[in-house]
Amino acid sequence: MNDSADGYAPKSEKLDLKTKLAYGAGDLGPAITANISIFFLLVFFTNVAGIPAGLAGSILMVGKIWDAVNDPFVGVLTDKTKSRRWGRRLPWILYGAIPFGVFFFLQWIVPQFSTDQSANVWGLFWYYVVIGLISQVFYTVVNLPYTAMTPELTQDYDERTSLNSFRFAFSIGGSIVSLILAQIVFSNIADRQQQYLVLAAICTVISILSLYWCVYGTRDRVLAFEAKRLQAEQPESIPIGEQLKIVFTNRPFLFVIGIYLFSWLGVQITASIIPYFVINCMNLKEADVPTVMIAVQGTALLMLFVWGALSKKVGKKVVYFLGMSSWIIAAAGLYFLQPGQIVLMYVMAVMAGFGVSTAYLVPWSMIPDVIELDELQTGQRREGIFYGFMVLLQKFGLAFGLFLVGNALQASGFKATVAGQTELPIQPESALQAIRIAVGPLPTICLICGLFLTYFYPITREMHAEIMMKLQQRREKIG
Repeated sequence: MNDSADGYAPKSEKLDLKTKLAYGAGDLGPAITANISIFFLLVFFTNVAGIPAGLAGSILMVGKIWDAVNDPFVGVLTDKTKSRRWGRRLPWILYGAIPFGVFFFLQWIVPQFSTDQSANVWGLFWYYVVIGLISQVFYTVVNLPYTAMTPELTQDYDERTSLNSFRFAFSIGGSIVSLILAQIVFSNIADRQQQYLVLAAICTVISILSLYWCVYGTRDRVLAFEAKRLQAEQPESIPIGEQLKIVFTNRPFLFVIGIYLFSWLGVQITASIIPYFVINCMNLKEADVPTVMIAVQGTALLMLFVWGALSKKVGKKVVYFLGMSSWIIAAAGLYFLQPGQIVLMYVMAVMAGFGVSTAYLVPWSMIPDVIELDELQTGQRREGIFYGFMVLLQKFGLAFGLFLVGNALQASGFKATVAGQTELPIQPESALQAIRIAVGPLPTICLICGLFLTYFYPITREMHAEIMMKLQQRREKIG
């Protein structure tokens, strides 16, 4: 692609390192908090707060469904936001950063509501539901506008892959940092509840600071795009009902939704069950959990730039197939692993990391192409609503997945920790089998579905170039 393919963005399509780093930093905060939640929140509920696994899974499901419901509304509102000082997206991140951090921290407190164990469990249930709902609102407030910024920073096909490489380098890097912090905290603090409070406090501070870095580091580029966009003649606004109809008749968008849904369902189910697998199936300690996670995320981080470079030569589809194939093999291996096979466990973790990096990179590199196709068809740029509905459907799937994992554990006889219990209970064989199914066959089914949809995804590099050429011709007529 050359510079003339872009009617809105600044003249240079190549982003400088400062802008890429600042943009990447915007995913550091949400990634740290999301990954700590994915890896440890279910375990925290069952092993620290003493909530039964089924109820714990329900808390996470309610939060995710609410998170999904509010995404499209925030997406539409960001599309309509007008600020000459900050543009459409940045005000949301600027003013949402501190509440986002505060309500994340409040999820890791264990208040005492009653001396009666049963009554206290229900008090904790409603506390975590309410705090979770508010926390998810502010997560959306900072994260959705951030994700919608990608097509505003550059409209170059390959530069977007590079930009997303920086984004997910910070995302996975944040995950690794949070896991290293977890390992340090867990190793130096004996009290379980205190461990999570200290970890949450550190992650909260890092998250807020990184969001401000993103706001101030990308502001010039965002405002340059916004100035160009406002100069162009804006078509009459389409009613929300009509917008939804157009969004869901965009065939490539439906493919991207499906690819993203199945990829991340695999990621999140695996991430939420791995602590149980390491502790209960491999007979290791809680302090070993972050090390296994680091093996996965560290590999994913290193492979991001390898896959990014390779995609320029062989395309996004081939990269996705290579990564996911490695992960499927790893998932099968994890199912059959036995206590004592520690080296093999780390080999499987590294192989899974190959696939996890493509789950980050490829779907998010596809969605801006879909937005350009929509602009060609409708005359409007509506990043917010596309990203909003992409994440909405993904989170509905994740909510179901977390609910399924929590209730499957409870149905299999998984024993939650009783308040005041210092040693973790020994789990029955039925619970161990449920954990193995959740770490192997369940993600594998999701990944195979994602591969099927990727095979039929219609937008190629050549088709995108044609879309951009037609958009440029239209803008030249308007201008």
